[in-house]
Amino acid sequence: MSRNNTPDHPTEPASDRRSRLLHSGAAFIIVAIIAAALFTAFVRSDVPALSGTRGTPPGSAAVTPSSAVPSATPSATASATPTALPTATHPPPTATTPPGTPKPVPTPVPTRTTPAVPTPEQQLAALDLRERVGQLFMVAANAGGSDADVVAGLLGRHIGNIYLAGRSQAGVAATAAVVASLRAAARQSGNTVPVSVATDQEGGYVQVLRGPGFSEIPTALAQTVYTPAQLRAQAGIWGAELLRAGVTVDLAPVLDTVPGAAFAPSNAPIGYFQREYGYTPAVVSAYGNAVAAGLRDAGVAPVVKHYPGLGRVTLNTDVSGNVRDTVTTRNDPYLAPFTAAMRSGTRWVMVSNAYYDLIDSARPAPFSPVVMGTMLRSDAGFTGVIVSDDLCNAAQLSPWTVGERAGNFIAAGGTMVLCANTGYVPAMFNEVLRRATAEPAFRGAVDAAALTVLRVKAGQ
Repeated sequence: MSRNNTPDHPTEPASDRRSRLLHSGAAFIIVAIIAAALFTAFVRSDVPALSGTRGTPPGSAAVTPSSAVPSATPSATASATPTALPTATHPPPTATTPPGTPKPVPTPVPTRTTPAVPTPEQQLAALDLRERVGQLFMVAANAGGSDADVVAGLLGRHIGNIYLAGRSQAGVAATAAVVASLRAAARQSGNTVPVSVATDQEGGYVQVLRGPGFSEIPTALAQTVYTPAQLRAQAGIWGAELLRAGVTVDLAPVLDTVPGAAFAPSNAPIGYFQREYGYTPAVVSAYGNAVAAGLRDAGVAPVVKHYPGLGRVTLNTDVSGNVRDTVTTRNDPYLAPFTAAMRSGTRWVMVSNAYYDLIDSARPAPFSPVVMGTMLRSDAGFTGVIVSDDLCNAAQLSPWTVGERAGNFIAAGGTMVLCANTGYVPAMFNEVLRRATAEPAFRGAVDAAALTVLRVKAGQ
């Protein structure tokens, strides 16, 4: 036995040693395979997938994709989590849904829709004949509210427009209350179209509304102490006062040209009261249309008057009959202020009650298709509201019944009948309604006039 075959250094036979080596190699290979398998499983579960940080142990930092630049500064503590920088090459992580899981149905988000504002044409289609006829009237309402019940009754007949008449010292707040009550009466009566509220706020002798909140407006002639630009600003102030009182239409300015200062005292309707802005069409246009522009600036519609002019007559149609202008022609220079107003955006023109011998000697202007159809609509291209002067109390129109006055005005091309006497309104309304029912051509005139009113109320 060899010396090395001792308990301290045992030895084996050679055959046993070869056998043991074989067994050891096989075991090593098996262990290596198992280790490799475990390593592969560990790597797949522990290394982030390319699409995200799946498999990151809780509390551990997310492993940054290989394209991200690692922080150059080590963390101060083991618990600190480094900030992963964004990568441009990998999409954000996507959640996975287990097979068979139903997809959630999104909850509809309610949307608010603003009701469409009907067009004037749609508004007209929704109105019956009585409602259409009602849009063609502007009736007086006492500015202090003393006849509010009577006016409310007329509004119940679908009358679409009123004007504050008389004289009031009550001020803006009280006037606004009167207007609000009348508007409420119109709504309660079923009026679906807003009521236009007008007044006469020229200044001087013709100023309906006074009192707290209203300026004392000088006569037109006195207003010319301002430059036209200054007057426009002043008119904007006066218009704002009206608007605060609920008034949306002003029966002003006067654009009649009086031929001279010497003639003015003899000109009963205009010059006698200093309602003129001057003695030439150019001056009248500059100042009168400055007022019209200022009112529009304030949101109030001006009504230029009295087409085709009252500056050359000597009598007043309110108190006298057979008032005639023997000078004015269809293309007269004195028409210039009115033409300028229409071209500048004025949508209301008031027609005088006088005869114009060189234009239409047989008929007063409110019954003349030449004045309203030819001159205003064709020559001037005016598409707005043609409103009458008072057809109810004017002495000039006494040869006709009140019903005939309203019917003649609409038939000749007028748009809106102005009546200062509420007692006459039912007869006028019924006559227009009767003719619209019996005469197709007149019905066409009513429909056209009603559409014009609706368009102007809509700001067109």
